[in-house]
Amino acid sequence: MSKKLYVGNLSYDVNQADLEQMLGQYGQVEDAVVIMDRMSGRSKGFGFVTMVEDGDADKAIAELDGKDYSGRALKVNEAKPREERPRGGGGGGGGGGRRY
Repeated sequence: MSKKLYVGNLSYDVNQADLEQMLGQYGQVEDAVVIMDRMSGRSKGFGFVTMVEDGDADKAIAELDGKDYSGRALKVNEAKPREERPRGGGGGGGGGGRRY
């Protein structure tokens, strides 16, 4: 059974390959992704890694959570399921009428 990990407080220079290599030291990585900002194209400073074996994921959490990586203390834990967010119109609100 695989386990998905959240990896936060990443340096903005960390890319997908770096993340996969970092966690790959603890076991087989099924998937790794650094979350990017749509507007700027820059990293948002966090990512997700799916480890093939639960035990490897637990070891990675124990070893990496709080560890310094590229000058930042990593936050590593089991990813929580994504909460459903209401979809809907954006900016809402009311413009009122014209002023003459």
